[in-house]
Amino acid sequence: MARTVGWRMLAGAAALGLAAPAGAAPCRLALLLALDVSASVDAEEDGLQRGGLASALIAPEVAEAMLAEGAAPVSLAVYEWSGRFAQSVILPWTAIETPEDLTAAAETIATSRRDRDDLPTALGDAVGFGATQFRLGPDCEARTLDVSGDGVTNDGFPPGAAYRAFPFAGIVVNGLAIQGGDQDVAAYYREALIRGPGAFVIEAAGFGDYERAMREKLIRELSGPIIGMLPGRPRG
Repeated sequence: MARTVGWRMLAGAAALGLAAPAGAAPCRLALLLALDVSASVDAEEDGLQRGGLASALIAPEVAEAMLAEGAAPVSLAVYEWSGRFAQSVILPWTAIETPEDLTAAAETIATSRRDRDDLPTALGDAVGFGATQFRLGPDCEARTLDVSGDGVTNDGFPPGAAYRAFPFAGIVVNGLAIQGGDQDVAAYYREALIRGPGAFVIEAAGFGDYERAMREKLIRELSGPIIGMLPGRPRG
């Protein structure tokens, strides 16, 4: 079970020699990552998700984009979600200004353990919780919520209701749809979840493909708006 990241990889991230921006600089992106820990995710899949996210964060191409020389820093936070009122912060808001900051964040994610494994999929509650976390976070030039999941809403209210009830002005919501069951999660995410200019969905062919999909997703999010992408919109 891929529960942890190889510590040689983590140490390698700190040795990349990537330069952090000099002096005080505003935050360029508040990036909030949400991981699905509902009952459809078993222990092995949960390990692949946490370990995959940690490995993706310290992949050289992602680290280079995160720590872009001359750019303002990124602030990163991570939480897990499942049923209604069942969200838990894994990594509180953390300024990623150096390779060491990124390595420490990845280690925190890789060694975390989920709170519950027996609850349904409350995606509306999950994104609503994300909005409250942005209110606690730094004032950045852009804000992105990055939601991973392997199922559609079967508990609580849908994402569209959350977008009407919570403060989502200026927040882009992207999705990482983990395929493999009898549901087309990617289609549901495109229809009901993504929101904001340039919002997009990346598909993972099961949890074994999660790390690859997350790397691709992070690079796009850290590289700024994609020209020609259709804007997402609030869904009902």
